[in-house]
Amino acid sequence: MAYRLIPIQAHDRGQAAEQGQAGAPASAKAPGLSLKGRALRHLSLREHSWLELQRKLAPHAESPEQLDRLRHELEAAGWLSAERFAESVAHRKAAKYGTARIQAELRQHQIPADVADDVLSRLRDSELQRAHAAWSRRFDQPPQDAQARAKQHRFLAQRGFAGGVIQKILQGWTPEA
Repeated sequence: MAYRLIPIQAHDRGQAAEQGQAGAPASAKAPGLSLKGRALRHLSLREHSWLELQRKLAPHAESPEQLDRLRHELEAAGWLSAERFAESVAHRKAAKYGTARIQAELRQHQIPADVADDVLSRLRDSELQRAHAAWSRRFDQPPQDAQARAKQHRFLAQRGFAGGVIQKILQGWTPEA
Protein backbone atom coordinates (compact mmCIF):
# COMPACT_ATOMS: atom_id res chain seq x y z
CA MET A 1 0.00 0.00 0.00
CA ALA A 2 1.37 3.42 -0.90
CA TYR A 3 1.14 6.37 1.45
CA ARG A 4 0.44 9.81 0.26
CA LEU A 5 1.78 12.92 2.06
CA ILE A 6 -0.77 15.62 2.63
CA PRO A 7 0.65 19.09 3.27
CA ILE A 8 -0.50 20.78 6.47
CA GLN A 9 -1.76 24.27 5.93
CA ALA A 10 -0.68 27.08 8.25
CA HIS A 11 -4.11 27.26 9.90
CA ASP A 12 -4.03 23.49 10.51
CA ARG A 13 -0.82 23.75 12.57
CA GLY A 14 -2.65 25.72 15.26
CA GLN A 15 -5.27 22.99 15.53
CA ALA A 16 -2.57 20.31 15.79
CA ALA A 17 -0.89 22.21 18.64
CA GLU A 18 -4.17 22.58 20.48
CA GLN A 19 -4.78 18.85 20.20
CA GLY A 20 -1.27 17.98 21.49
CA GLN A 21 -0.17 16.45 18.20
CA ALA A 22 3.15 16.74 16.39
CA GLY A 23 4.17 20.31 15.83
CA ALA A 24 3.03 21.49 19.27
CA PRO A 25 5.53 23.68 21.10
CA ALA A 26 7.63 21.85 23.69
CA SER A 27 6.35 24.11 26.47
CA ALA A 28 2.79 22.93 25.78
CA LYS A 29 3.83 19.29 26.22
CA ALA A 30 6.22 19.46 29.17
CA PRO A 31 4.85 19.85 32.69
CA GLY A 32 6.29 22.61 34.89
CA LEU A 33 9.47 21.97 36.82
CA SER A 34 9.32 21.40 40.54
CA LEU A 35 10.75 24.03 42.84
CA LYS A 36 13.83 21.89 43.44
CA GLY A 37 14.21 21.35 39.69
CA ARG A 38 14.12 25.09 39.10
CA ALA A 39 16.71 25.65 41.83
CA LEU A 40 19.03 23.01 40.38
CA ARG A 41 18.64 24.48 36.91
CA HIS A 42 19.77 27.90 38.21
CA LEU A 43 22.61 26.39 40.23
CA SER A 44 23.82 24.35 37.27
CA LEU A 45 24.46 27.55 35.32
CA ARG A 46 26.46 29.33 38.04
CA GLU A 47 26.73 29.70 41.79
CA HIS A 48 23.92 31.69 43.39
CA SER A 49 23.52 33.21 46.81
CA TRP A 50 20.45 32.10 48.71
CA LEU A 51 19.06 35.65 48.43
CA GLU A 52 19.06 35.70 44.63
CA LEU A 53 17.94 32.07 44.35
CA GLN A 54 15.07 32.82 46.71
CA ARG A 55 14.10 35.86 44.60
CA LYS A 56 14.02 33.70 41.47
CA LEU A 57 12.07 30.86 43.10
CA ALA A 58 9.57 32.84 45.19
CA PRO A 59 6.99 33.24 42.40
CA HIS A 60 6.90 29.45 42.00
CA ALA A 61 6.74 28.55 45.71
CA GLU A 62 3.54 27.76 47.51
CA SER A 63 4.76 29.17 50.84
CA PRO A 64 7.83 30.65 52.55
CA GLU A 65 8.13 27.42 54.54
CA GLN A 66 8.55 25.50 51.29
CA LEU A 67 11.47 27.78 50.38
CA ASP A 68 13.04 27.26 53.82
CA ARG A 69 12.80 23.47 53.46
CA LEU A 70 14.35 23.71 50.00
CA ARG A 71 17.20 25.86 51.32
CA HIS A 72 18.05 23.34 54.02
CA GLU A 73 17.85 20.47 51.54
CA LEU A 74 20.14 22.22 49.02
CA GLU A 75 22.67 23.14 51.71
CA ALA A 76 22.65 19.63 53.18
CA ALA A 77 23.28 18.11 49.74
CA GLY A 78 26.10 20.60 49.12
CA TRP A 79 24.41 22.22 46.12
CA LEU A 80 24.10 25.64 47.77
CA SER A 81 27.12 27.12 49.51
CA ALA A 82 27.85 30.67 50.66
CA GLU A 83 31.58 29.88 50.57
CA ARG A 84 31.48 28.73 46.95
CA PHE A 85 29.36 31.72 45.96
CA ALA A 86 31.82 34.13 47.61
CA GLU A 87 34.76 32.43 45.88
CA SER A 88 32.91 32.56 42.57
CA VAL A 89 32.20 36.29 42.88
CA ALA A 90 35.80 36.98 43.85
CA HIS A 91 37.10 34.94 40.94
CA ARG A 92 34.80 36.63 38.40
CA LYS A 93 35.33 40.18 39.64
CA ALA A 94 38.92 40.27 40.94
CA ALA A 95 40.60 41.17 37.65
CA LYS A 96 38.38 44.18 37.17
CA TYR A 97 37.39 45.41 40.62
CA GLY A 98 38.95 46.21 43.97
CA THR A 99 38.31 44.64 47.34
CA ALA A 100 35.83 47.31 48.44
CA ARG A 101 33.60 46.77 45.40
CA ILE A 102 33.63 42.99 45.83
CA GLN A 103 32.93 43.39 49.55
CA ALA A 104 29.89 45.55 48.74
CA GLU A 105 28.57 42.89 46.36
CA LEU A 106 28.99 40.14 48.95
CA ARG A 107 27.23 42.30 51.52
CA GLN A 108 24.40 42.93 49.04
CA HIS A 109 23.93 39.17 48.70
CA GLN A 110 23.90 38.82 52.52
CA ILE A 111 26.91 36.52 52.65
CA PRO A 112 27.94 35.85 56.28
CA ALA A 113 30.71 38.18 57.48
CA ASP A 114 33.15 35.38 58.36
CA VAL A 115 32.87 33.88 54.87
CA ALA A 116 33.28 37.26 53.18
CA ASP A 117 36.25 38.21 55.39
CA ASP A 118 38.08 35.02 54.47
CA VAL A 119 37.71 35.67 50.74
CA LEU A 120 38.47 39.40 51.03
CA SER A 121 41.65 38.86 53.04
CA ARG A 122 43.08 36.85 50.15
CA LEU A 123 42.04 39.58 47.70
CA ARG A 124 43.75 42.31 49.72
CA ASP A 125 47.08 40.52 49.27
CA SER A 126 46.90 40.97 45.50
CA GLU A 127 45.10 44.32 45.30
CA LEU A 128 48.12 46.34 44.20
CA GLN A 129 48.87 43.98 41.30
CA ARG A 130 45.20 43.82 40.29
CA ALA A 131 44.87 47.61 40.41
CA HIS A 132 47.96 48.01 38.26
CA ALA A 133 46.60 45.51 35.72
CA ALA A 134 43.24 47.32 35.54
CA TRP A 135 44.99 50.71 35.28
CA SER A 136 47.41 49.55 32.56
CA ARG A 137 44.57 48.16 30.43
CA ARG A 138 43.06 51.65 30.33
CA PHE A 139 46.02 54.01 30.59
CA ASP A 140 49.48 53.73 29.08
CA GLN A 141 51.39 56.20 31.25
CA PRO A 142 51.23 57.91 34.65
CA PRO A 143 49.27 61.18 34.76
CA GLN A 144 51.05 64.26 33.40
CA ASP A 145 48.79 66.91 34.93
CA ALA A 146 46.14 67.34 37.64
CA GLN A 147 43.27 66.68 35.27
CA ALA A 148 44.72 63.36 34.07
CA ARG A 149 45.55 62.43 37.68
CA ALA A 150 41.95 63.06 38.75
CA LYS A 151 40.63 61.02 35.83
CA GLN A 152 42.88 58.05 36.61
CA HIS A 153 42.13 58.31 40.33
CA ARG A 154 38.39 58.29 39.65
CA PHE A 155 38.77 55.31 37.33
CA LEU A 156 40.41 53.20 40.04
CA ALA A 157 38.26 54.51 42.91
CA GLN A 158 35.02 53.70 41.09
CA ARG A 159 36.22 50.13 40.75
CA GLY A 160 36.70 49.80 44.50
CA PHE A 161 40.47 49.99 44.87
CA ALA A 162 41.85 51.39 48.15
CA GLY A 163 43.18 54.95 48.31
CA GLY A 164 46.72 53.91 49.25
CA VAL A 165 46.84 51.48 46.34
CA ILE A 166 45.63 54.19 43.96
CA GLN A 167 48.33 56.58 45.17
CA LYS A 168 51.07 54.01 44.54
CA ILE A 169 49.80 53.31 41.04
CA LEU A 170 49.58 57.00 40.14
CA GLN A 171 53.08 57.60 41.47
CA GLY A 172 54.40 55.13 38.94
CA TRP A 173 54.53 51.84 40.85
CA THR A 174 55.15 48.86 38.60
CA PRO A 175 55.14 45.17 39.52
CA GLU A 176 58.55 43.56 39.82
CA ALA A 177 59.38 41.33 36.90
